[in-house]
Amino acid sequence: MKIDHIAIWCRDLEKLREFYMKYFEATSNEKYTNISKGFSSYFLSFESGARLELMKMDSVPETKDDPIVQFTGLIHFAMSLGSESQVDALTERLKDDGHQVIDDPRRTGDGYYESVVFDPEGNRIEITV
Repeated sequence: MKIDHIAIWCRDLEKLREFYMKYFEATSNEKYTNISKGFSSYFLSFESGARLELMKMDSVPETKDDPIVQFTGLIHFAMSLGSESQVDALTERLKDDGHQVIDDPRRTGDGYYESVVFDPEGNRIEITV
């Protein structure tokens, strides 16, 4: 058994799509649109087979959760890059490009080497080996 995909409601579908394609080498399908529901989405695929569904529908309200504060529910997902040097390099690239880094690369108490960043809409991404 495996997780097939994770979905994110977003405000700016195109901006989020470009972010994941640029920094995480995602490939995208063609945009799906359901005019009667005011819904549109993309499925982004990663080399590992994992997928991320980006969805937009005007009737879905913005979250009131503060992304800096931890809360219950799905709080992050992790992207594995393969080496500590790749974690360092991507974290620095994201920082240089103006994206918010929550935690710089470090070794955690349970032995992971990771950083934590926000995507353009405040979703947490752990970047790990």
